[in-house]
Amino acid sequence: MEQISYLLFMKRLDEMDHTKRQNAEFTKQKYQSLFKGNEELRWSQFRHLPAEEMLAHVRDKVFPFIKKLGGDNGDLFAKYMHDAVFIIPKASLLVEAIGIMDDIYGEMEKGRQQGQGVDDTQGDLYEYLLSEISTAGKNGQFRTPRHIIQMIVSLVNPKLGDEICDPASGTGGFLLGAYQHILTQYTSKKHLKMEPSGLERGLMGDKITDKRQWKRLKEEMFYGYDFDTTMVRIGLMNLLLNGIDRPGMFYQDTLSKGFDEKDRFDVVLANPPFKGSIDKGDINEELTLKTTKTELLFVDCIINLLRIGGRAGVIVPDGVLFGSSNAHKQLRERLIEKCELQGIVKMPSGIFRPYAGVSTAALIFVKGGQTEHVCTTCRRTAIRLTTNATR
Repeated sequence: MEQISYLLFMKRLDEMDHTKRQNAEFTKQKYQSLFKGNEELRWSQFRHLPAEEMLAHVRDKVFPFIKKLGGDNGDLFAKYMHDAVFIIPKASLLVEAIGIMDDIYGEMEKGRQQGQGVDDTQGDLYEYLLSEISTAGKNGQFRTPRHIIQMIVSLVNPKLGDEICDPASGTGGFLLGAYQHILTQYTSKKHLKMEPSGLERGLMGDKITDKRQWKRLKEEMFYGYDFDTTMVRIGLMNLLLNGIDRPGMFYQDTLSKGFDEKDRFDVVLANPPFKGSIDKGDINEELTLKTTKTELLFVDCIINLLRIGGRAGVIVPDGVLFGSSNAHKQLRERLIEKCELQGIVKMPSGIFRPYAGVSTAALIFVKGGQTEHVCTTCRRTAIRLTTNATR
């Protein structure tokens, strides 16, 4: 997955650079290419080299080039790519991978031209690759379907200027969903297109006319944390290639004592690992629940991360709603008595298969205040949640 993502990054850098140059010519603005003085490092150039020459060229020139992108400014991408290694061993394998990737892109581009969605091929290919992994990642990560991300982001409704966080960010799907949701709100009606999901989407953002707002959107709003360096790298690449120029993606276990963010973010969106536990001695002291279950600790962490009035959308297993342990009850008390729990979206079991078959729900809440009414797809769920919390 990581090696393929490097190739994907090389291809998308070339395409992105061409697009930016064309847009600059259209608007009569200046643009300096990423490849200035290094045209031979473009995907469109090296893909035509003989096999052995291509392997040496990609390994010794192209890969070191992408590792250093943004390095002069202390960019996080360069930091986390520092010890990355290109390990595709055979020239024939590299040639085959490049050919297959070009074919996939061609098919996806046909679909886009036929009106089958406006998401760019980067996200589509990432989803395809992730769907081919039949089990969760080594740290319990698994793919969140795009329509689920869109639903939760729409309900939470992040705004331009919000600081947005995912404490278990993986490939950055929720952060990218929030970014695209905000762009859609600032895109003129004539530039909106209907997605297969039934949602209108537009990524032009032509109603944003203030340069400071653009800078804020692209450099200062999105923050993700993951304790797998591979996921941090892939997440950074995904966000960079989809228009977020300086994503704040960090290698960090947000449940551990080494994490010190609190009361900071306006929006938190997450699908944290469902099953797992953490070493009791390493649990962050700000987390008040007496448990080692990560599905409970993450919700506790998310509440801590939010400012008063901050909004959250988080996917949890049903056990969070119905579990009978003291920790389960304490968390539900906190959600109801210290937050405004606005909604519970009960989702069908198996929605995350083949990674996990557990039944899940999305919690939508605001930090601060008290819960007076819970909007839920099942009245029995709301009654049982309230009863178990107070009990």
